[in-house]
Amino acid sequence: MEHLTTAQRNAHNAKLASYAHRPLAFLFRFIRRHPLAHAIVLASVFAAVACALASQYAIKHLIDVLGAGRNHPGPLWGAFAILVGLIAADNLLWRVGGWVAAHTFVAVTGDLRRDLFQYLSGHSPTYYAEKQPGTLASRITATSNAVYTAENTMAWNVLPPCIAVMGAIVMIITVNPLMAGGLLLCSAILSIILYKLAGRGSARHHQFATRAASVDGELVDVIANMALVRAFGMTLREQKRFGATVKAEMDARQNSLLYLEKLRLLHAVITALLSAGLLGWALWLWNQGRATSGDIVLVSSLGFTILHGTRDLAVALVDVTQHVARLAEAVQTLLEPHGMPDRNDATTLVASGGRVEFDSVTFAYPRRKPILDHFDLRIEAGQRVGLIGKSGAGKSTVLALLQRFYDPQGGRILIDGQDIGAVTQDSLRHAIALVPQDISLFHRTIYENIAYGRPDATREEVIAAAREARCTDFIEAMPEGFDTIVGDRGVKLSGGQRQRIAIARAILKDAPILLLDEATSALDSASEEAIQQALDRLMVGRTVIAIAHRLSTLHNFDRIIVMSTGKVIDDGSPEELRERPGLYRDLLAKQYGKTSTLHLGSKKVNEKHVA
Repeated sequence: MEHLTTAQRNAHNAKLASYAHRPLAFLFRFIRRHPLAHAIVLASVFAAVACALASQYAIKHLIDVLGAGRNHPGPLWGAFAILVGLIAADNLLWRVGGWVAAHTFVAVTGDLRRDLFQYLSGHSPTYYAEKQPGTLASRITATSNAVYTAENTMAWNVLPPCIAVMGAIVMIITVNPLMAGGLLLCSAILSIILYKLAGRGSARHHQFATRAASVDGELVDVIANMALVRAFGMTLREQKRFGATVKAEMDARQNSLLYLEKLRLLHAVITALLSAGLLGWALWLWNQGRATSGDIVLVSSLGFTILHGTRDLAVALVDVTQHVARLAEAVQTLLEPHGMPDRNDATTLVASGGRVEFDSVTFAYPRRKPILDHFDLRIEAGQRVGLIGKSGAGKSTVLALLQRFYDPQGGRILIDGQDIGAVTQDSLRHAIALVPQDISLFHRTIYENIAYGRPDATREEVIAAAREARCTDFIEAMPEGFDTIVGDRGVKLSGGQRQRIAIARAILKDAPILLLDEATSALDSASEEAIQQALDRLMVGRTVIAIAHRLSTLHNFDRIIVMSTGKVIDDGSPEELRERPGLYRDLLAKQYGKTSTLHLGSKKVNEKHVA
């Protein structure tokens, strides 16, 4: 995907989205990527079944030779050699097909998962806000398993009986055309009836697929929040809740499987009756002198092949229906159209300083009132700007829109005069470094988490960034140092340590625009002072937008923007806002006391109160 243009990437994603309601077409998309290998599997199946059918005729020939007596030993050993050769070829061809399929079918599942993950990673934050992560992961796995099982079932359980039935009917024509016609008619009627009945069970199979995905989603959700479960003493309640979810999935699965068993039972009864009728017919022909002993063996074996073949075919088609139902449910969820793709003519953002401008921006989250209404804000390159305001004022929304996690319903957002809606999202985010309040760390090493800011950085640069963020003290104290695994979302680290890792990551990224979302909220006073020094060096020559409830972090900023209900209600330097009545001065009074606010122009006094 990296070598594609934006227009080609959008076309690729649109093509994938078009398969959301066409699961079989989605499956054949990946089969077509390996045409030669699938052709070899198909050819080996055809040849193996042909050898199996021919061996039935070879047995007939051998029996007829035996019936001629011991005076003709030549044809006897020739018939024996033909039969042995066909049996050997039959087994060898199956192994050839199985060997190729072992590589090819697995390759298909790999291609599928890569494409689904690529497509899934292009969804907007709104999509992820409405889906459980565990459910999405489960659906990718379910899709892969369903495709693998469907391919195996088609290759080994659907195609062989199809070929066997048609071949057997052709061979029976040589003995008795009327018998062959009757078998063909019965087989066709039986297959159609079972296929129709199988289709009626699709709703049951879809329900099972949905329930199975919900179980995985529920399980991952609870495990991810196990600390919260224990903190509130809800272990037993969650066990009961999960048990109910599993019970619903079990009921749906049993309902699906029992329906399949009813179809198999119906087919078994019909097959038994038809097998008895066929054998009786063959014996009647022999009694009339119209068939040899070899013909009886051939007709009986081929008749059973036909009847059992229709059974295997019907059962396999029912199984395929179940797997296709799960595939359909998964791709329908995963292949929803992207909500916020790059434009086909999107260009690469060229950040020349980091000037930011919100031009009459209006934005509302889905099904909510606008949180920003004709919002205007201009931040010059290199300025340090703090955003303050009560919860719900729109501060976090400003940062989210600047990163283009959402698109505004009105207005424009510009960086260095370039509309961020007209540039690629990757180039936009390369120009921005973020230190969030809720730190996201991968279940990887400390080194890998810091290097995530710039994967091509040298080890020396990664260590230097960690040192500048004051991380080396606690990293070196760990047994494995930089190679220590941090655990899920960094659970092995304290809140302050995770925040310093995030700061080191931002330092390493070295982007022209720096966003700080409560970047020191999890630090104690001593750590905050050390980190603030690192941030001061990091902020030099960059455009900085910071959300902060600790006003001490904003004392040396150029401007402070006071927001309320999505609007700017005050704007000025810390000194200017401290001198006039307003929210900023009220917050200063609450945090440091009324008398202290008169002296907060001094960094020395400010640091005293922070400590």
